[in-house]
Amino acid sequence: MLRGAALRVTRPRVAVLSAVHALSHADTEAIIGVARQDLPKVSHQAVYDSLNALAAAGLVRRIQPPGSVARYEARVGDNHHHVVCRSCGRIADVDCAVGHAPCLTASDDAGFTIDEAEVIYWGYCFDCSPEGKT
Repeated sequence: MLRGAALRVTRPRVAVLSAVHALSHADTEAIIGVARQDLPKVSHQAVYDSLNALAAAGLVRRIQPPGSVARYEARVGDNHHHVVCRSCGRIADVDCAVGHAPCLTASDDAGFTIDEAEVIYWGYCFDCSPEGKT
């Protein structure tokens, strides 16, 4: 994957990419923890640098819902959205109801060339909702 994205293959990048694939919507601290299982002495800076390079190359996706730290996921290149729990912060993927990217066609683009849109649904996960606690 790294070579296919024209990135140099390094041990930190391999460890970080593997960690992102092993976790779902993980923050940097969780990724560091998993990466250190394969590469115990990997530094915080190497992880941050690897995440930035992987995101820039399109191998991972960086999301940051309002009020949350940056999260990373391996699901890239499709039109999916996210749902976030207002209570615990849990994040889950939500496939687009339409299938293609209608959100890239704004009713008024104000002269911008739009190349990305983010949709975040907010609510309560099963564990945090009143229905889930009964």
